[in-house]
Amino acid sequence: MVKERARILVVGGGYVGMYTALRLQEKLKQELGRGEAEITVVTPEPYMTYQPFLPEAAAGAVSPRHVVVPLRRVLPHCRVVVGEVTAVDHAKRTATLTTLATQEEGTGPQQLAYDEIVLAPGSVSRTLPIPGLADYAIGFKTVEEAIGLRNHVIEQMDIASSTRDPAIRDAALTFVFVGGGYAGVEALGELEDMARYTTRYYHNVKPEDMKWILVEASDRILPEVGEDMGRYTVSELRRRNIDVRLGTRLDSCADRIAVLSDGARFPTRTVVWTAGVKPHPLLAATDLPRDERGRLKCTPELAVEGVTHAWAAGDAAAVPDVTAAEPGKETAPNAQHAVRQAKLLGDNIVRSLRGEPLQPYSHKYVGSVASLGLHKGVAHVYGRKIKGYPAWFMHRAYHLSRVPTFNRKARVLAEWTLAGLFKREIVSLGSLEHPRAEFELAAGGKPSDEPSDDPKGSS
Repeated sequence: MVKERARILVVGGGYVGMYTALRLQEKLKQELGRGEAEITVVTPEPYMTYQPFLPEAAAGAVSPRHVVVPLRRVLPHCRVVVGEVTAVDHAKRTATLTTLATQEEGTGPQQLAYDEIVLAPGSVSRTLPIPGLADYAIGFKTVEEAIGLRNHVIEQMDIASSTRDPAIRDAALTFVFVGGGYAGVEALGELEDMARYTTRYYHNVKPEDMKWILVEASDRILPEVGEDMGRYTVSELRRRNIDVRLGTRLDSCADRIAVLSDGARFPTRTVVWTAGVKPHPLLAATDLPRDERGRLKCTPELAVEGVTHAWAAGDAAAVPDVTAAEPGKETAPNAQHAVRQAKLLGDNIVRSLRGEPLQPYSHKYVGSVASLGLHKGVAHVYGRKIKGYPAWFMHRAYHLSRVPTFNRKARVLAEWTLAGLFKREIVSLGSLEHPRAEFELAAGGKPSDEPSDDPKGSS
């Protein structure tokens, strides 16, 4: 009697999705034999983005191509489908899927049957109904946003250098970042460092001409590195003439004017929104149990609570922290947990298929590191507080060890080595966002996408 192949569906190609599929690929091939399981990975993009390197990609220290890992190369024994799961009916073991092909064919969504499902769609930016936010702000979760923001910052410096209107110049050189977590602080630190270096190539733009503003609603930034290191980070940023405003909210950015809750108003052409994330909307389109924050309720074994054959980890999952002293605490939604959870998740799925007992996820949080620009950083690791160059070096060493594949490790290390020998790149390639515009004009047509001066388009 031939055993029926298990159909495993992995939703998402981020940390959890890629590492879970990689673990399943290795385990099933090694222990169960090839052909006994079919692994399908559905992801909106054919690559995994290593998000901790986005600030360095925005600053030009790492090439955008080396921040992403091609899934088809890493997962040769999995079926990778570029598309989006829009709903899951776990009672029927089916997922509703749209792909580029279904959109081109006009056939509508298709149904994909499965036996086991791993839900790892990640998170999306948590936004608020702030006037002008959707029109003028940009997020910082994807490599496209990081590179678009780098191009935009340099383009604003070009505008400031060539305009004779002081109001336009002032708005072009004002950069507002909302959110004092990792994404906001690291993006601000790296881009300010890059822009300050770039001013040496402008005859009429100086570092003191630029205004960099960090807006944080709470009374501290970088809570992950501890209160003392958070205060040090504020002092370090202010020493670089960065305006850090704690206990402050963005009330509006309509008409390109950032209005803060403390009454301050800043004409600006750059608003970067990094004020937290929320669970992916897909989770609300499933029949699986969720908590009050919209995440899937999970057991310590990373199975979805109350059902069988459904698994989750990372940003989409509320996983109990069995190492915490106080009951009811959950693991933090960060890469440190996501990578480790994914490996155990893959192992537990294999154990489930083989009828073996599952293992609980247990990892004591060791600490955090953050970069504040070239040769500057903060860290709180194993109870030790580190700052300056040692913390920056620790940040690079840790993330170099964690970026997937030897190929990417070697390329990133080579880029860092070359960056230490040569000058920084200050090139803006905003026209990449509209590659056909020049040809359409030459051919007598009108560009379909008119360039704009906001970060979502080229100036």
